[in-house]
Amino acid sequence: MKSLWVICISLFILNCQEKVTKIAKKTVWEDFVDAKKTGKTPILPDFSYAGYKYSEVPLPNVKFKIFNIIEFGANPNDTLSDKRAIIRAIKAAEKNGEGVIYFPKGKYYINTYSDDNSIIAITSSKIVFRGEGKTNTILFFDKDLPPTDPKKMWSCPSAIKVHSLNKNEHVTKITGNTKRETFTIKVEDASKISKGDWIVLQVQNNSEDLVEYDLSPLVPDKEWKSILDKGVKVNEKHQVASVNGNTITLVSPIHFDIQAKHNWTISKFAHVDHVGFENLTFEGNWTKEFVHHRSAQDDGGWSILSISNAVNSWVSNCTFKNISRALSFSSSAACTALNIDIEGAIGHASINSSGSTEILLAKINDNAGMHHTTGVGGGSNTGTVIWRSKHPSHTCFEAHASQPRTTLFDNVEGGFFQGRAGGARFNLPNHGRHLVLWNYKETDDPETNFRFVATDTWYWRIVPPIIVGFHGSGTTFKEDEVQILESLGTPVKPESLFEEQLKLRLGKLPRWINDINH
Repeated sequence: MKSLWVICISLFILNCQEKVTKIAKKTVWEDFVDAKKTGKTPILPDFSYAGYKYSEVPLPNVKFKIFNIIEFGANPNDTLSDKRAIIRAIKAAEKNGEGVIYFPKGKYYINTYSDDNSIIAITSSKIVFRGEGKTNTILFFDKDLPPTDPKKMWSCPSAIKVHSLNKNEHVTKITGNTKRETFTIKVEDASKISKGDWIVLQVQNNSEDLVEYDLSPLVPDKEWKSILDKGVKVNEKHQVASVNGNTITLVSPIHFDIQAKHNWTISKFAHVDHVGFENLTFEGNWTKEFVHHRSAQDDGGWSILSISNAVNSWVSNCTFKNISRALSFSSSAACTALNIDIEGAIGHASINSSGSTEILLAKINDNAGMHHTTGVGGGSNTGTVIWRSKHPSHTCFEAHASQPRTTLFDNVEGGFFQGRAGGARFNLPNHGRHLVLWNYKETDDPETNFRFVATDTWYWRIVPPIIVGFHGSGTTFKEDEVQILESLGTPVKPESLFEEQLKLRLGKLPRWINDINH
């Protein structure tokens, strides 16, 4: 009888151990699916809302009135400046309320030596630059633009800038706590907020508990003045799905735990929408060998396109060649860059998102291998997805300090090493919570016990990331500097986290994704 009792106890223990083992072996993807069913907080953020109209529909082929650039004085291929003609066409389209600035086949010259150093500005919604294809329509930027502050090499403006002339308006404060990856917030007074509005959820607070929450297990160095003195900074941009009394429901999930005691506020988000650039090549005249921070030309002389304060806007089927900085999204939301090639001489930066929410950088092929390839910058950037993109082995993705968080590198192929994250020391860390590397394929030489907290330099400080399916060269990681490490050396299923999260949310994968994948 005693033997039978021992056997029963032993079987019970083995059964419990088996259950514990099964729970321990649950993948982060299985955890995410389970969390969606049960309403608990998932380990993984939901990245499926990134992109134009939350990636639920393809980029539009707008039917706005056509403003043919030739009719405004441009003459392709004659080497004379077409800058004034472009500005005139933009003004006419803005006066019309919408318009396609159409560039027929040819090469159009901008910033020649007969031009001043002004930029081409778009400050209205529904303005689209459209060419006849990457190889057919070329916007050629002959001369570099000097820095706006001669003492700051990095202050060269972009030759084309999209932005809103309006300012954000503070409307109320948040009064209730909200968990990340949820959609509802309680506010003091929602009377000025309506369905469809775009708002900014923001905080800047250096409370010790908030800094610890944001950085743990990293311990901030005393030199990290921005986060220690000015505080944790969050400014997520969201569209309002509904308003019920003083409860606001958002279209996309919040990616940061909100505690009302930290003085969160809400502002109306001033923005432009449906601004696009498509079927064009942007070519600069940068042909030197790049040296980081050597000169203003190196750092940004041929900065081409910046998109700020924009929602539901896009850049598609474009090439950037021989440039310093290709494209940046800043203080924007729900925008897409799709099918972009970076060619020619190595310059400073490829494509990045900073201070923005839910930006999709998709199928970016940095063939030049910019010093900083596709990635994220600061300004509390949240929810960016870099999807099915490539860069050479001599460079690595960007994480440019100033508190970027919640970034997904999904099926990215290229170099992987410490040396290309940027940002000033006082703005560290390079990346905060929820950096996710999913099926990243490394093409440079492997490293043993790769570190996310560098020991030989003051920069490259990253809150432990989630790494799933990292493969290629054979790199291993210092596991106490990684939050989760799954399937090292072998790609996982689902192949694409972004696609599978989108499929789970919508019930099926949107046709536009299937079309570009085949």
